[in-house]
This record gives sequence, C-alpha cells and structure tokens, in this order.
Amino acid sequence: MRFPTTRAGRATRATRAALAALLGLACALLLWQPTASAAYPPPGLVTGDVGIHDPSMVRTDQGYVVYGSNELLEARISTDRTAFTDAGSAFTAPEDWWGEISPDRNPWAPDVSYHDGRYHLYYAISNFGENTSAIGLATSPTGLPGSWDDQGMVHRTDAGDDYNAIDPSLMVDDDGRWWLAFGSWWTGIKLIEIDPATGKQFPGDTALHSLASADGGIEGPALVKRDGYYYLFNSYGTCCAGTDSTYRVRVGRATSPTGPYLDADGVDLRDGGGTFVLESHDGWIGPGGQSVLNDSDGDLLVYHYYDGQENGAPKLGVNLLDWSSGWPVAY
Repeated sequence: MRFPTTRAGRATRATRAALAALLGLACALLLWQPTASAAYPPPGLVTGDVGIHDPSMVRTDQGYVVYGSNELLEARISTDRTAFTDAGSAFTAPEDWWGEISPDRNPWAPDVSYHDGRYHLYYAISNFGENTSAIGLATSPTGLPGSWDDQGMVHRTDAGDDYNAIDPSLMVDDDGRWWLAFGSWWTGIKLIEIDPATGKQFPGDTALHSLASADGGIEGPALVKRDGYYYLFNSYGTCCAGTDSTYRVRVGRATSPTGPYLDADGVDLRDGGGTFVLESHDGWIGPGGQSVLNDSDGDLLVYHYYDGQENGAPKLGVNLLDWSSGWPVAY
C-alpha cells in the first residue's frame, strides 16, 4: 500500500512508523530473557524449589540432595538434578552445644560428602559478623534430611582469634589424608588436617595453614584435587544483599594441600590473587557460596546467585566445569 504524499499523509506515515517501533519495543521487552555474556554461561536449568544459600550437593541412592544455610540446614531433593523440591532440613532440632557459640543456634554453610560408607555433613555455627564461631560434624547412613547424627564440635574460634571458623570444605587427597578448609573475612582462609577415624582434628594437632586472604572480603572455600593439582575456590566480596551483592568466584592451585596457591598469573592467593571462574553478569548477580561435586557427567560448580529479574531472589546455580586448560572454566 502506498501512503499519500501530502503533509497530512506524511504525518500519518510518521505516526504509523512510530507506533510500529513502540509495538516492536514492547514485544521485545515482554520476550526478553537474560543472555550469557561472552565470558560466562547462564546457570544450568533447575526448576522447582531452588531458593537457597551456600548450597552443597551430594548424590545418594535416592537421588540428589542439596543442603543450604539456615532453617537447621534446609534441604532440597531431586531425582534428575533439574527439578528440585523442598525436603525439610538436615536436623529436626537444634543441638544443645550450638547455644555455647550462638544464642539463635542457627547453622550455616554446610559441606556434604560421602566417605568410607557414611555421609559427612560439616557445618558452621556463628553470630553474623563475629568470629566467635565453630564447625560441627554430623554423619548419616543415607545422607537424607532428618537422618543426621551429630558428632559435635570440630574446630572453634573466639573473639581473640584473628580468623573465623565457618564455611567448611572437606577434601580427601589421593593418599587418603583428610583436610578441612574454612574461613571468612579477618585473615582469610585456613586449613587443618582431619583424622579420618573421627572426622575431627587430630588430638593435639594445632597446625593451622593459611591459604588465601583478600581486602574486601573472602570466604566460602571449596577445596578439590584434579589432575595432580589442588584447587582452591573462594567467594570474594559481600554476600546476602540481593542485587547489591558483590560475590564472585575465583580460584588458585597448588601442588600441596597446604599451598602455596597461585592463580594463572602466578600471584599467591595470600596476596590477593585469584583467577576468575564466575562473577555477576547478565542479570545473574553475586554468584558464590560455591561447592564442587564430581558427578557422572563431570564436575559441577554448585552455587547461589541473586536473580536480577526477580528482585534479587536467591537461587541455586549449577554449571559443569571444563578442566582441559588446567584451570576450571564454567560452561
């Protein structure tokens, strides 16, 4: 159809063009979804009850179980690693000894894994912003919510200490030695050796290794061994502020569990080094609180992030890791 060439016709044509442009913009906004940046992928598809902080995932005979901070270590279960449902909590009631550390007796930052025929759940008790804190241990024959038998305290810090005993991460090396990384802010990430017979620190062993530190906040270590190296993932920045969160995941590697851990440029993690694995991008904000699970199709980076399209709601993030370069790359 040809439009008239009068002044009125030109105005009509301009009006129609403007309306068409506005309609196209409206449709684009309605259909818009976050897209991955060139540097980082979107979180893998998960559905259902995926609101969680500090997730740690394990595969059991009944499927996948994810434990997270708060609510006596809230739990999610899935048979296919995609559709998750609320499964209550790890514990059915607070442990009495938690009150010695924190009056609200609220556990944080679980780490769940399977060793020697039992599931092990390390967790933290602390008051937010204080370094009077402790790491506890519970064990279970099934790994399912409500099945955990608490084994008591593993390690403790008090106000006079210059580090914090939260955010535990257990790693069993190729020689069968057990190591527990932990730490939050203050002087950073620490490491102790664990007695496999008890899951606790060896009696009389006071060795404390410093692995990483950073200005502006560091916490949430995840320690794994792959292809001859020990890799230490940490969360840098601040958590738990919705769309204002600045969490990001960085990594270093070492040839010994006690370090030194260096990034891809050779900078020591104790001097603020760390190669980026994941950071805020495309509406997925503040990824961190991470753990690593070796599954049948590869290693999974399991973390939380804040959804910029849902007012900063915390959600479960899962991505596979590619190690072919010698460094973990999320995809």
